[in-house]
Amino acid sequence: MANPAEAVPHRGLITVCAMVATLMQALDGTIANVALPYMQGGLAATADQITWVLTSYITAAAILTAPVGFLVARFGRRAVFLGSVGGFTLASVLCGAAQSLEQMVVFRLLQGAFGAALVPLSQSTMLDIYPPEQRGQAMAIWGMGVMVGPILGPTLGGYLTESWNWRWVFYVNLPFGVLAFLGLMFFLPKGGAAPGRRFDWLGFGVLALGVGALQVMLDRGELKNWFGSTEILIEATLAALGLYLFLVHMALAERPFIPPRIFRDRNFAAGLGIMFAVGAILFATSALLAPYLQTLADYPVFTAGLAMAPRGLGTMAAMFLAGRMSSRFDPRKVMAFGILVLAWTLWDMVHWTPDIPMHWLMLVTVLQGFGLGFVFIPLNLVAFATLDPALRTDGTALISLLRNLGSAIGISVMAALLTRNTQIMHASLAEHVTPLNRLFELPWVQRFWDPSTTQGAAMLNAEVTRQSSIVAYGNDFYLLMMLALAMLVLLPLMRRPPRAAAADPVHAAMD
Repeated sequence: MANPAEAVPHRGLITVCAMVATLMQALDGTIANVALPYMQGGLAATADQITWVLTSYITAAAILTAPVGFLVARFGRRAVFLGSVGGFTLASVLCGAAQSLEQMVVFRLLQGAFGAALVPLSQSTMLDIYPPEQRGQAMAIWGMGVMVGPILGPTLGGYLTESWNWRWVFYVNLPFGVLAFLGLMFFLPKGGAAPGRRFDWLGFGVLALGVGALQVMLDRGELKNWFGSTEILIEATLAALGLYLFLVHMALAERPFIPPRIFRDRNFAAGLGIMFAVGAILFATSALLAPYLQTLADYPVFTAGLAMAPRGLGTMAAMFLAGRMSSRFDPRKVMAFGILVLAWTLWDMVHWTPDIPMHWLMLVTVLQGFGLGFVFIPLNLVAFATLDPALRTDGTALISLLRNLGSAIGISVMAALLTRNTQIMHASLAEHVTPLNRLFELPWVQRFWDPSTTQGAAMLNAEVTRQSSIVAYGNDFYLLMMLALAMLVLLPLMRRPPRAAAADPVHAAMD
């Protein structure tokens, strides 16, 4: 940034534009969740294929987070920011106009690619335009956008889908994208560029190969019968080869784009694992809960989104409380509290049935958001408190990469397990549908589920499928609960940050 923070004019307008860019990127990770059943019919896609609308976006954003620092150094922050906002807005319009699943996936990949830079650029811009004594407040606002955006996405998506149609889930970005673009173009100061800086394209290339192949394997594994398919074997081989070459290159290259010494910091290394789990739980629960409420509980699309909205309120409240508590108590204990609350809510969701009362559902989701907020702020504090300041830029990119990667893998794995467990439970329950089962002699059972008639057999099969899905959803929530508890194992590996760092937890976490 050309000017010192105190001298930046129009700081408020720049802040609004940066936050609009952050919210657009964060919202679009989940805003399509509740619209997926409608998009599935409109794009003639199967239930397995339609999840690509979510994972293609997240995967592209995860892969292309790494080169952001190089692009800014090479072309300047203002140029990259404007290109990202403009490209993201155009890709959003193309998503809304998509006529096939193939077009939608391609446009979502573009949307994720352009959106990858929006969050780190918004963060670095706000750090530059505010003086040190105001950065804590600025980063608290930024942190809420990153965490609350994905949580509120289903609510906004539900409203738009019910009021108009699913295409407005993407068209809604147009006016906000245009305003953000114009505001940044007129008010964001120009930054210097360093044309001579070189980027480690080989390291980035093999990482992109590994992550991309892994994501495709996870998305198509269930459809292709996993390792019984030649395609899945090829994708698994490419994923393993890409990640292996990345690790070897990072260890041996003279200037890898991720310096190996960053992993020697125990706090940061453990923080990466916890952030991966946070990303998986945050996005996977949204991806599971939206179709659960619509297909099993028969919630209208807007009501489903509205029922999920309180989680964002819990997160907002927790992020401010967690910041204050981390300055007074050991942040690791604050994190442990958040993890336990999060695990309890997931345990409660294991036992849900479609007739769960709305008030209890909303209470559990509020507490779930509360738990996530209590993990996020202390996690950033502890992860960066002992990291060499020279590695902070690489650290923020890497921790963002792990969050996005956890989101993509979490959604894919949970969707695959949901389909597989539904089939397994359907086969298990169907074993009891025999003429020897005396329950079918009951009059009220024969009236609705008489397997000897075509209509009765169809209704019975639908009910078996429904019950199988309820069990499969419960299994997914149970695995997410175990993932949450696994975060507790990493906490003892972390050291308590110095009290000086704890004095300003949000600043220390993000600066």
